[in-house]
Amino acid sequence: MQNGTQLERYKKLLNYLDEQFKEDINIEKVEAVCHYSYRNINRIFQALQHETIGKYVKRLRLEKAAQYLKYSDTSISDIAFDIGFEDVAAFSKAFKNKYNCSPSAFRNSGNSIRNINQQIISPTSEDGQPKLSFTIEYLPDFAYLSLEYRGAYEDISAIHQTWEQLLAYAINKEILTDDTPVMAEILDDNEISESVHCRFAPAIILQNPDVITPEGLFNIKEHKRQKYAKFIHPGSHASCMDTYNKIYAYWMTEVGLELEDLPTLEFYLNDESDTPAEELLTEIYIPVQ
Repeated sequence: MQNGTQLERYKKLLNYLDEQFKEDINIEKVEAVCHYSYRNINRIFQALQHETIGKYVKRLRLEKAAQYLKYSDTSISDIAFDIGFEDVAAFSKAFKNKYNCSPSAFRNSGNSIRNINQQIISPTSEDGQPKLSFTIEYLPDFAYLSLEYRGAYEDISAIHQTWEQLLAYAINKEILTDDTPVMAEILDDNEISESVHCRFAPAIILQNPDVITPEGLFNIKEHKRQKYAKFIHPGSHASCMDTYNKIYAYWMTEVGLELEDLPTLEFYLNDESDTPAEELLTEIYIPVQ
């Protein structure tokens, strides 16, 4: 898509759908957001996302339902209504079509996997102190420039290419310094979303967002003050999944906090180009209520 206006309208629509997917999204609302006919924007959307607007929204709803089933004890009926289904029967049918099991079976399976993981991962050290430690912190308002990668989280090479694109763009725009905080948004759970739909967005925090107008698929986003459970991952970025597995294995029993419907954030405290992998530190911020 070469037309800048078309691209900006597509990005605006995508942001709207990502934020409002639980609500009633109809043709009139879509046209009001993007200033295109639904037919035309749906064609553009499908070409870029490889699914229609309707299928995109339905997938986000079901993936969010799976997250609630996995990480909360909210009732199935409350989950169904919260994500925009008018009755539990329709929700159960749609969920089973996607995940090949009922919502209750999915929840029970998640509990079983969590128990197995807890047996594999010892929660305490030799002195009896919990290994899974975290702090509660609030991140303030800030603006950041990001570029979204979509695909398997295990494809480290492709993720590195996205990082290189972002950093090259920031250098070209003269907005990257040695002191610029570097972070990423993790928008999906790879155990819930298919790899082709998993989103990871490398980002840098902007000191003065007004000096740049993002081009192409680069985005400037606003982070609003939010409460997080902060964990520290020591080691390579490729091994981050080990820490996430530990966090979520004990989320219900050790952490006991309700997740907020926002991306998980990672802040990178070292430069991997001049830091040994075993000395790298990553702050993991999981949004909570």
